[in-house]
Amino acid sequence: MPNNSSNKLVVPEARQALNQLKTEIASELGLSNYESIDKGNLTSRQNGSVGGSITKRLVETAQRNLSK
Repeated sequence: MPNNSSNKLVVPEARQALNQLKTEIASELGLSNYESIDKGNLTSRQNGSVGGSITKRLVETAQRNLSK
């Protein structure tokens, strides 16, 4: 399925790591097989929780790296 998102990765090589992070976080939130789920059947809260958790984790990682 083509990705119609207007979001562009600044580092395209990071796509695989971001997809893995998305899958890990979704699993932690109780959404197994997230990569194969039709996201349109999930609630806004469920989808937002995955995206929000990704952002939170990326910010935490960046803060740790900057403090070193």
